[in-house]
Amino acid sequence: MHATAASSARISVIMPVYNGAAVLPASLPPLLAMRDAGEIAELIVVDDGSTDDTVGVARRLGIVPMSSGGRLGPGGARNAAAKVAIGDVLWFVDADVVVHADAARLLSDAMATTRAAAVFGCYDAHPPAKNFLSQYKNLVHRYYHEREPGEAATFWAGCGAIRKDAFVASGGFDAARYPYPSIEDIELGYRLRSRGLSIVLDPRIQGTHLKEWRLGNLLHTDIIRRALPWSRLILERTGVHDALNVGTVERINALLALLLLVSLVLAAARVAPLWVAVAAIIAVAFANHRLFTAFRRARKIVSDPVSATLFAIAAVAFHQIYYVYSGAVFAWCWLERRISAT
Repeated sequence: MHATAASSARISVIMPVYNGAAVLPASLPPLLAMRDAGEIAELIVVDDGSTDDTVGVARRLGIVPMSSGGRLGPGGARNAAAKVAIGDVLWFVDADVVVHADAARLLSDAMATTRAAAVFGCYDAHPPAKNFLSQYKNLVHRYYHEREPGEAATFWAGCGAIRKDAFVASGGFDAARYPYPSIEDIELGYRLRSRGLSIVLDPRIQGTHLKEWRLGNLLHTDIIRRALPWSRLILERTGVHDALNVGTVERINALLALLLLVSLVLAAARVAPLWVAVAAIIAVAFANHRLFTAFRRARKIVSDPVSATLFAIAAVAFHQIYYVYSGAVFAWCWLERRISAT
């Protein structure tokens, strides 16, 4: 597609929502403003069987939601909307993401200049939930997206767009396999790439993530909704892509985190000398210095340097736990596959 055609392509925004009454008053107004300004052709809100006042809130804001026809999950809800969308480009935005005012213009520019089949952005550095895990989780997601602009190995539907013809030709989201929020966008990205289509990550396209993370929902999401299905997907396809949080550097970091844990346990049991644990701590600190810097820089915007530094240390430390349980899940899935093959 030529740049001129791409820049004038009509954009249909598709927002799947389940029990989103609390977030729609923040996430819908920027998109409504874009629609009124002619930056997007339409805004389709798909109610996926909500049991709260999602439909009422949307109506009061000026949107008549489309019904998914039942509890389909975000992939199925997006597929249902894509069938009736009038745009040449389908821009998927999660209900708990407040896109920046310039997001539509930047998206149009990225689609035009890269001629990619799909483009996605990232979270901004200002998650409104102030508890530690919400700050950590949203900022680490931003870190992975911000550090690797350009050609991407997969796709993100939190704030990402796909040309409608490519979406239809690829079969859309696999709602049968992922009838709940999971890695349906990652899997679709793999299929787009397998067809030789280009996906671009443009960190200029940003949104504020409203989600509040607690230990329970964080672990459930990381392990059950992401690590398990993603590990199985990786093992059944062509292997691990060297990108984002499954790249070579990340695999090395996961190994270092495991070695750190083992060295600390052995040192505590007096089986190994303390210097081994100290050496592991130094190695982990060196390997994660970019992540530490990103955490500290983001927090310095809203807090003093000392507090920002302490947060960065704690966030990097917690990230080592993430590496350990994610690595353990991948090992389990590898073993599971080997056993099933015998």
